[in-house]
Amino acid sequence: MEFDNDRPVKRSYRIEILYWVLLALINPLVNSLTIFFHNGHIWWVLLLINLFILPAYLFYSNFIVPRFLFKKKYVQFFMLSLSFVAAVQLLLFAIYSILLNFDLLPGEHYYFSHSDSTFIRETVWCIINMSVATGIYFIKTALDEREALIALEKDNSNFRLKYLRSQLNPHFLFNTLNSIYSLSMQKSDKAPEMVVKLADLMRYLIYECNEDRVPLTKEIEFIRNYIEIEKIRYNADVRFSVEGETNEIMIEPFLFISFIENGFKHAFDSAYTNAFIYITIKVKAEQIELSVVNNTSIDLETQAKKIQGTGIRNSKSILDLLYPTTHALNIIQTEKEQNRTNELRIKNARKRLESLYPDSHTLDVILSNNAFTVSLILKTASLDKMHNS
Repeated sequence: MEFDNDRPVKRSYRIEILYWVLLALINPLVNSLTIFFHNGHIWWVLLLINLFILPAYLFYSNFIVPRFLFKKKYVQFFMLSLSFVAAVQLLLFAIYSILLNFDLLPGEHYYFSHSDSTFIRETVWCIINMSVATGIYFIKTALDEREALIALEKDNSNFRLKYLRSQLNPHFLFNTLNSIYSLSMQKSDKAPEMVVKLADLMRYLIYECNEDRVPLTKEIEFIRNYIEIEKIRYNADVRFSVEGETNEIMIEPFLFISFIENGFKHAFDSAYTNAFIYITIKVKAEQIELSVVNNTSIDLETQAKKIQGTGIRNSKSILDLLYPTTHALNIIQTEKEQNRTNELRIKNARKRLESLYPDSHTLDVILSNNAFTVSLILKTASLDKMHNS
């Protein structure tokens, strides 16, 4: 929808234009093929007459119908419609009077004569054209309502997305400040370094990610800084790798961080002595993948409760909004004791994991630990390229 001085200007639809073209052609076409089939030169005369009358039907459709029929002023609408028929008839007979002054064939002279049959014929055509004009307005109104509904749904999605993103930022900062607080309580020499890293994160949060999409390289740099903060805080096996070409790819900011945060939470919010977390981002020809694998000392039931946190829940909602049909999210929990307690569960988990992690070493590491695995796949066709942004 366009705007003129802050007022909406409703555009014409293709289907609406098509119906007006049909209305302009149907009368001369029918009369030419039925009455003047062998008299081709009169076809253009009939077409010109109908085009001359067409603005009257445009006026009827855009003024009389919406102001009287749509507002349920039926008596006024009926009286104005009768007046409109009379006005069109007077205009037509005025045109026919001019044409009768020319040399016409007998059939042509009879067609344009001021007879009862001519009056009845033109009255029927006038009613048909008025009905079509009314139908065109109904169609236009329905299309306007559909367009307005689509715009409202889009605005609603945008507001919801902004709300979810506004929740992610404070949630992330809260967790990072907790990490710095923990180091300061330990009087660690690493606290100043962590503050510098946090400053880099804040710069990204405030200045660089206010757009709907950001370069994937910037998002990866943000993730890397966050991981460095966590590595300062914890003495654990933390690995982060990026595979494939990341240049020119644009992505929604903070799409990955909640899943990575969740991995650290599972791995380190416990007394586990050999904690590890492996994070991989792979960019392929047709998709981009995030893989987060970590071990944990907590049981399956507690793991299941932890994945219902604010960050994960909001990230899932963002994925559903932005990539409703072009993402696949797999969250798989395993427990090393389940080999003896639930063979079916471990069989199903192994089957899902094998499709995500063909590397046998990674698969063995996951299955030999209480592990929490996240695999997020986005189709690259749904990602913007930098030169199209």
